[in-house]
Amino acid sequence: MSTPIPGPNSGPYVYPEYTERPYAPYPPLGYGADLPPAPTPQPRKKSNAPKIVALLAGAGIIALMASMVGGTVGYVIARETLPASVTTTSTTTAAIAEGSTSAQPGSIADIAARVQPAVVQLNVTGAQGGGTGSGFIISSDGYIITNNHVAGAAGNGGTIDVVFSDGSKAKGSLVGANSNYDLAVVKVDKPNVPTVPLGSSAALKVGDSVIAVGSPLGLQGTVTTGIVSALDRPVTAGESGDVSFIDAIQTDAAINPGNSGGPLLNGAGEVIGVNSAIASTGAASSGQPGNIGLGFAIPIDTAKRIANEIVKTGKSTTPMIGVSLDSNFSGEGAQVGEVTAGGGAEKAGLQTGDVIIEVDGVKIADSTELIVKVRAKAPGDTVTLTIQRDGQNVQVPVTLGSQTS
Repeated sequence: MSTPIPGPNSGPYVYPEYTERPYAPYPPLGYGADLPPAPTPQPRKKSNAPKIVALLAGAGIIALMASMVGGTVGYVIARETLPASVTTTSTTTAAIAEGSTSAQPGSIADIAARVQPAVVQLNVTGAQGGGTGSGFIISSDGYIITNNHVAGAAGNGGTIDVVFSDGSKAKGSLVGANSNYDLAVVKVDKPNVPTVPLGSSAALKVGDSVIAVGSPLGLQGTVTTGIVSALDRPVTAGESGDVSFIDAIQTDAAINPGNSGGPLLNGAGEVIGVNSAIASTGAASSGQPGNIGLGFAIPIDTAKRIANEIVKTGKSTTPMIGVSLDSNFSGEGAQVGEVTAGGGAEKAGLQTGDVIIEVDGVKIADSTELIVKVRAKAPGDTVTLTIQRDGQNVQVPVTLGSQTS
């Protein structure tokens, strides 16, 4: 039997390809990137045997769906979106602040000096409390990308205080957010603000050097470095009815609570990801998760699409196949529970009971991986699904529909 997926609105489900925590082999994890600034960090006490725990530090729960040794890990995630007319810049000097004259061009010190003026700290208050996160400016008229879980709380009469690297402050407003991607866009009314160029995440390779900038634990202007550790990590975050699915960039650059929404940069000083989550094997005495070299970022190519839509319309779209998934299915792949009338799946001939095992030739292990692969696309794109039906493998092209967030 198929299980309809409830959504925030009336009807059996909102996103046909969404399932509530589908087949998570790992226990739930905890938010933490939207934590309030912490006092001077205290050293962690040693324990004879490291204890793996789930950490709760904010509004929601996260689960990492990736191929690694089992265990419960604490996560940190942040969400937000970008400003209108976002473009990719091929140089590091066209859009960012003038760099240090003493640093060697192209060095980490040079990139940090040029990028930091465009990275801001966001202090957010809302009905459910407040917190601190990061963001980065993508247009000179003041549009800022961040995480939804950082700035989303300001959407219900809350406030956003934007703190710049020079210590100056300005009021920010939430332009829009997409909780499906944990992205949001904030606008600050301050002319001629410095910006950071946006690169592309499509050409990233495992081993590429990366730089993270943000306000971990409220420590503004913190710069850490590392490499791309893995690509296409399926990560889910949030609670029932408000779950984000991220086709994440994994990095060992140190990311901690407060880094959420800040930029992950390539060696040219271009943003290639939005820092959103971490895995942690333990917690400090305050209950906050800490970095262990497993950080996750939303690819900038996805963030640019969402941000552009938000800047232009205040809303954004989420692609969907047009099916509900059977939450009781435990085999390889994702089984179709119901086909949505008039959706792309129905037009392509998908049937109840079909098991989707590949997307564009890439195998999927479960429904989470299916959703992540689909949401890495855009509405109107065509994906080729390989399905198992009556013991046969069949390839079916499906044009993705959309749902407005």
